[in-house]
Amino acid sequence: MEALPETLRHELGVKVVACVVHGNFEAKGVKLAGITREIWTVCPKCEVDRERAEKLAEAQAKAEAQRKRLDAMLRASGIPERVKDCTFSNYRADTDGQKAAMQSAMDFAMAFGVRRKTGDSLIFAGRPGTGKGHLAAAIMHKLMPEYLPVYTTCLDMIRAVRDTWRKDSKHSETQVLQELEDADLLIIDEIGVQYGTDGEQTIIFDVLDRRYRQMKPSVLITNQDMAGLKSFIGERAYDRLTQTAKWVVFDWGSYRPTARREAA
Repeated sequence: MEALPETLRHELGVKVVACVVHGNFEAKGVKLAGITREIWTVCPKCEVDRERAEKLAEAQAKAEAQRKRLDAMLRASGIPERVKDCTFSNYRADTDGQKAAMQSAMDFAMAFGVRRKTGDSLIFAGRPGTGKGHLAAAIMHKLMPEYLPVYTTCLDMIRAVRDTWRKDSKHSETQVLQELEDADLLIIDEIGVQYGTDGEQTIIFDVLDRRYRQMKPSVLITNQDMAGLKSFIGERAYDRLTQTAKWVVFDWGSYRPTARREAA
């Protein structure tokens, strides 16, 4: 009870009160000026239980709001259904190479606040089915909900830009390029699947150059080696990457056949 001037309150002393839950306890009473009823303290153990219940309800409501926000961010990020549950904790790292790749991804995610200011990036390069997409998704999970990473395949990115050239397009080329530029982290998968035409290379360079100039980090995923990647994205875009990106090699066999056997 809040302290009031003595002239406005009259202490009633202490009496033993029975709590139906916790048994007897000593209650302190007071009568305030202008109020006919007496005010007695409640069971202290009930009060502790009430505070705990309120904190638990608040934590549950906060967790539920966080979950809904994360679900919305996962949908907005464009993360593929196949890897949406992939995290660092369920990545299979048996070999030294796999452990080194996971460590590079974890270091990148843990220091993302710095990467976001310096534009340092990653290139995951290697055979299909070696876990490149898994680690990229794990980075995305680690960054959310503080940051919103954006996932796209290289072909989808090119199509998104080209679709703006239609007369009935709802978006302009500038708007699409701006969205790709503004993403906290841009993950571009399947680089090397496209044809490697001059037009495609121009779009890729435009996206990477914008992020390079704004010092925005990216993660590029490819099955190509360095020479192959350079031929697909073009010399200018490749030059940008050599200044900011760490090359992470995935040179082991595909995990997919093993995963299918384990799931059977």
